[in-house]
Amino acid sequence: MSVEHLEIRQLPFAAPESVAMVADLLADLGARYNSSGDETPVDATEFDPPDGAFLVAFLDGEPVGCAGWRSHGTDGETAELKRMWTAPAGRRKGVARAVLRAIEDSARDAGRKRVILETGDKQPEAIAFYLANGYERIPDFGYYRNEPGVRSYGRTL
Repeated sequence: MSVEHLEIRQLPFAAPESVAMVADLLADLGARYNSSGDETPVDATEFDPPDGAFLVAFLDGEPVGCAGWRSHGTDGETAELKRMWTAPAGRRKGVARAVLRAIEDSARDAGRKRVILETGDKQPEAIAFYLANGYERIPDFGYYRNEPGVRSYGRTL
């Protein structure tokens, strides 16, 4: 399906549209995992250029998706994908793929050579999406690396 009315904007992580999208994501994760959503420490400034970015997708003017990347490690080559979410109104319309490509482009433009991410086994559609978009399993890392059900993926840009 076409996303001709899709606009992807870089916004601060603390912008109202970003906050609303992340709240929806965390509510979904909370329901799936019977938790508060995601306990991974996140500082809004981690998504500030040039060490990160946060993108919000708007379909016909309404926010329907988001994702951010932040620097990972000290080599300046790795971006960690965080807070990837597509609202129900944006699903099956190419929004997630467009946001992921925009995140990868942003990270590449900032000199990153690889994107990594954590997800979980209770998000089978996310796992299928990442696999379909060229991501491969990597050793678990990050906040949830020792938790059962964590799944980590990476892709060379």
